Parts: sequence; C-alpha cells; structure tokens
Amino acid sequence: MEKVKRGIAAELYGPALAMGESPAMSTGRKIPRTGPGRLRIIGGEWRGRRLEFPSRPDLRPTPDRVRETLFNWLAPVLAGARVVDLFAGSGALGLEALSRGAAEAWLVERDPALARVLAEHVARLGANARVIRDDTRRFLKRQHGADVRFDIAFVDPPYREPVEPWLRLLDPVLAPSAIVYVERPLPEGLPDDVGGEWTKRSRAGGVEFGLLVKKSGSDPNFGGE
Repeated sequence: MEKVKRGIAAELYGPALAMGESPAMSTGRKIPRTGPGRLRIIGGEWRGRRLEFPSRPDLRPTPDRVRETLFNWLAPVLAGARVVDLFAGSGALGLEALSRGAAEAWLVERDPALARVLAEHVARLGANARVIRDDTRRFLKRQHGADVRFDIAFVDPPYREPVEPWLRLLDPVLAPSAIVYVERPLPEGLPDDVGGEWTKRSRAGGVEFGLLVKKSGSDPNFGGE
C-alpha cells in the first residue's frame, strides 16, 4: 500500500475553496439548511460526532448497522489507506474511514450544495480529504491519466442504477489488491459478474453490500465474518 502523507486538504473542484476557509466564506452565501438530514460517525477519532447535510430524495446514507459491519471488515486494511467515495452524498463512508485511520479520502459529489456541506465538514473536522464537485464519470476518466491510485473505493450509485459500468470505469484507478465496497438495494442486490471475487457479502436495512477484490489482486486479510 502506498504511503500517504498526512495533512489537511479540502479541495473543491468547480468553485475554488481556499485552505482554512469555510464554503460559506468563499461564496458569500449561506449553505442551505432546509430540512437537513443527519448522520453520526460511529467509530474512531470522531466517534459520536453528528453532521447535518441537505435532504435529497435519492440520498440514502449507509445505515449505522451496515457501516459497523463494513468497517469491521475493513479494520485490518484501513490504516494508512487512500480511499475514494464515488458518490459521497452525506460523506458517511469517507468520513467514517478517516475517523478509523484511513490516511486520505477523496469525496466525489456532483450536487453543489452537498459538495459545499461536505467541504465544510472536512474543514470543521480537520480531515485529510479532498471534496471534488464533479460528475463521477468525468472524474474517473480524468483520473485514468493521473498517477494517484486508490486502495479502497466505495461505490453506491443512485438508486436502481446498474453498478457494473462504474466498476469497469473504476478499475484503472485502483491500486494492486485494492478493495471495492459496493452497496445495492434489494431485491436486485449485488451482481455476480463483476470481474473479481466477492470476499464478503451481507444483507441489512433493505440493501445487499459486499467487498470485492479484483481477480489479479492477492486476498487481503479481512476482519469479521
């Protein structure tokens, strides 16, 4: 696993966000707070911290029970990892990963209001994260030519959208033996033909979720059942 240099990085592609500056300061506007959703970081350095985010009809933060299982699985491989959340939304997965020892997180979110709130949370927590306000497909295609590779990826595309095309786009930006977390609603659940091996699978809260390892990678030592 590539060693990632620690340090605070709040980066918002689209409107620029200066280091140490809140999103509200950079735009001169208040972030919308109508009907906020809420999430709780459930483990690690920021355990118990509660964060608000704008409500959206298609925004479904990963439930606490699912997150607890997921991060029990990832515990042996999370420390020092560079992670990417391709559909960051509330930031539940990326921020939880940082709280539990990941070195760096890239949070991709195309919704401007959600991206501004994510950047605000990153600044408040002092998190080593980049908030990228961009379309996920465009972000991945741009990263194909970059040197950065990710150790862990979180993939939970919009409701009912097929996940296989996203996994194909993601593959070139993954480090060797990278781990991909996928979450899909039931009854469809996780697909079988994904170009790799499901090393963990479970169901809870109306979703099926699992960890995928590419065929070319070695099997990481996962925790939990």
